[in-house]
Amino acid sequence: MSKRDGSHQDEQQDIKSQIAEKEVSRREFLQKTALLGLTAAVPGSLFGLGTAMAADESAAGAEVQKKITGRVRVRELGIKIGRFNPGKWNAITDVPGVKVGYTTLISGEGQLVEGRGPVRTGVTVILPHDGNLRADPLFAAPHVLNGNGEMTGLAWVVESGLLTSPIGITNTHSVGVVRDALIEYDVKNGNIKQGTPWSLPVVAETYDGGLSDINGFHVKPEHVWQALESASDGVIAEGNVGGGTGMVCHGFKGGTGTSSRVLPESQGGWTVGVLVQANYGSKELLRVDGVPVGMELVQKEKGTAFTGEVPAEMGSIIIIVATNAPVIPTQCRRLAQRAGLGVARMGGTGGNGSGDIFLAFSTANRSIESANPAVPSSVKMLSHNAMSPLFEAVIEATEEAILNAMCKAETMTGANGKTVTALPLDDLVDIMKQYKRL
Repeated sequence: MSKRDGSHQDEQQDIKSQIAEKEVSRREFLQKTALLGLTAAVPGSLFGLGTAMAADESAAGAEVQKKITGRVRVRELGIKIGRFNPGKWNAITDVPGVKVGYTTLISGEGQLVEGRGPVRTGVTVILPHDGNLRADPLFAAPHVLNGNGEMTGLAWVVESGLLTSPIGITNTHSVGVVRDALIEYDVKNGNIKQGTPWSLPVVAETYDGGLSDINGFHVKPEHVWQALESASDGVIAEGNVGGGTGMVCHGFKGGTGTSSRVLPESQGGWTVGVLVQANYGSKELLRVDGVPVGMELVQKEKGTAFTGEVPAEMGSIIIIVATNAPVIPTQCRRLAQRAGLGVARMGGTGGNGSGDIFLAFSTANRSIESANPAVPSSVKMLSHNAMSPLFEAVIEATEEAILNAMCKAETMTGANGKTVTALPLDDLVDIMKQYKRL
């Protein structure tokens, strides 16, 4: 046995002894076991930690600039989530036909005066295709992780399996305005006449009352129309934009984020895109690629060891999943469910005060509603046996979309001078290096 091998075994025995005597910190344990190959032998549940997915070998030795300039997406930091590749834009707009539009409302500062501000809010719209969704709906289905929130129109989506409107996302007290504006837009553009004579739009919310004058009702119909008419594909904004403008995620500035995954051709080559409005979570539970980033940041802020005490989770997250895979409503529901696993990987628990509502739709089947009710529509669908890679793609894209929302969001000061700081990217990189993820 070489001197190196003997030293290696001695170090292993030393670490095991320290664990038994509870004389090693979480950080030391995780770092040393990762280096010595003991991670698999000692379950992460010992310290209440989730299982981490290993980073791609090509990124393992990547050097990241010490001081990050500006706000960047998580991949620009060298952090890669999962094993599938993103699409060209790494966004929900990688799914052909999908467009996203925003109206962002930021005005005023200082003390809150209802009806005047400060205002830190907006509206996001997602157009699943360029046509009239009322006349040419898409297969869709929702999933509710915790229902302390709202997404209108779900009763018909569940009943019919169809998405018949653009999707709006805003703040909690503006849902009605956005819903009515989507109907008015359809009426004025003649879309009602081309489809059924009524409209049941899908509009979701998260609460931005900590930073914004939420009871001032600053989102107006014209803001919804602006978002609709400015919707585009390709690169889309993230962070403090649209409905995500005033949101907080895991104790840091949150907001709007997006990501995508493209399956290998051997698994169909399908694209999955995710957009989130992230406004949930406790700082202490924040994880990035399995690394307990929140615990490390809390310890750094307080200068003491993490005690394990975690505040009750409040807030919400809305997740929209799009795909061009030919899936039917029951399969859309299964995709929507998997978004919850992406939230869990980030450290979300779906707490009692959280509204965690997800919707998945497929752009693959068109002309589902035949003009002649006597003529059946033709539908394509994947085998259920082909769904597992799509599940994984949803989980990966959800986790990365949340991270992009946090990494791109900037520190914001809102009502009554409340300031929510942005996730410190330099610290994030340092922690990921400590845990051998960079």
